[in-house]
Amino acid sequence: MFGSSQTCLLAILLSTIAPAWMRAQSERDDSALHLERPFDPRMVLPPVQPPILAPLEHRLPTTVATTGFPMLLRGAGTIFSGTVMAIARRPTTHGQAVETVAITFHMDIAIRGATPGEDLTIAQWIGLWSGGQRYRVGERVLLFLYPPSKLGLTSCVAGNLGRFSVDSWGRVLLSAQHLSAFHADPVLGGKSRVVLKDFALAVRRSSETE
Repeated sequence: MFGSSQTCLLAILLSTIAPAWMRAQSERDDSALHLERPFDPRMVLPPVQPPILAPLEHRLPTTVATTGFPMLLRGAGTIFSGTVMAIARRPTTHGQAVETVAITFHMDIAIRGATPGEDLTIAQWIGLWSGGQRYRVGERVLLFLYPPSKLGLTSCVAGNLGRFSVDSWGRVLLSAQHLSAFHADPVLGGKSRVVLKDFALAVRRSSETE
């Protein structure tokens, strides 16, 4: 009799607790489902890396070496070798909106757009002068100059690539940048100094093939 009563009480207790436990379990599962974040492949996959490029110092010579005479000749309106005779600063005026520097050269060898034995004065924007593209009186140079702009200004084609120093022996001096650009030229290739007349002849020959 007593055992039967215990069995009845246990059955009643289980019938009361089981639904509540099942509801709690269901609510917990639902809560976990709602809080679960969708799978993001970026959380486990490595980020996409940009392509690795060669260092600049390894890539620049390749770019420069494709220029040489063809690029300089296409951009140049005036090519000559001369001596700097005078330098004058010209402030802005009503007719000239920007400050400039006037450089006068005496022509030693005229290759394009100049007359040998005469003086030629060019105008350069003061900003280029301040940026390091300067001249000094008595300096001998060989220049590839752009055609004058609407303001009458010019500068060396491709910056320092279009400017060569000439020593007192009449030899054109090639910088490291020039050596890279002209390494395949039959006259200039591999040479750090070239006789001015030979250099001028190489320019003229290249002009004929353009």
